[in-house]
Amino acid sequence: ALVALGPIAMFRIDAITVPLAVIGGLWLFSRPAVASALFTIGAWIKIWPGALLVAAVTLLRGRIRMITSAAIVTFVVLLGLVLLGGSRYLLGFLSQMSGRGVQIEAVGPTPLLWLTQVGATQIQYSREILTFEVAGAGVPVVGALLTPLMALGVLVVAGLALWRLRAGASARRLLPATMLALVAVLIAGNKVGSPQFQLWLLTPVILWWLFDRPRATVPTIVVLIEFVLTQAVYPIVYDQLLRAELLPIVLLSARNVLLIVTCVLAIRAIVRTPILSSVPRPDLRRS
Repeated sequence: ALVALGPIAMFRIDAITVPLAVIGGLWLFSRPAVASALFTIGAWIKIWPGALLVAAVTLLRGRIRMITSAAIVTFVVLLGLVLLGGSRYLLGFLSQMSGRGVQIEAVGPTPLLWLTQVGATQIQYSREILTFEVAGAGVPVVGALLTPLMALGVLVVAGLALWRLRAGASARRLLPATMLALVAVLIAGNKVGSPQFQLWLLTPVILWWLFDRPRATVPTIVVLIEFVLTQAVYPIVYDQLLRAELLPIVLLSARNVLLIVTCVLAIRAIVRTPILSSVPRPDLRRS
């Protein structure tokens, strides 16, 4: 996976959060409080491990311990920031996200990126946050819809997983598919489409191979192809993408479509997770 994704997999802060999340996932069943703490630490570095915590709290026992552990870590982080004089920046990431435009590599504006071919939209550089964004008709509407749709997607995925759990499905088999679906929703609904975001998918894929290997093959292949396409776009043809040339738009669109496919595969796995039979077997000795 690291080779497929390229240098971006190693030289961004996501290379710290992914190992933390993998270790947390491995300890979920034996040390849920420690796992929750690691997810929470990761979420304060980069928000996405919070999706893994949502999946764990939704599906696993020990919810009180996990929530308590997350609250303690959060309190320590907030206390440290206040003591260091950074209290006014506590919610800065929220205001930054709400005020920014739509990045060219994000999933949502993919159709708008195609409109650059006919001059209806264009790619511009934002000097405020130092990134390239799509500008033109329809962009404000897409930007306004993405965050609510992301929140709705998280609720739907968590609700489906909880429904299957209550119907009698195995939490161990539900967990990695739920994690992958939630992470895919976070990426797909994000205004930002940075290539390193794809690395987030690696944690649920690894856990899927460990917890429910027979169903992990197809999602893994799709994710690896996403990684290859991501590296093909950045850094290989990124200069051409900034000039709105056709080939990089095709490659980027294929990558974004595969992300949606990944989410669909994970949701399908949640819905199709077998129900554990609670009907007692007949006593064959009596017959």
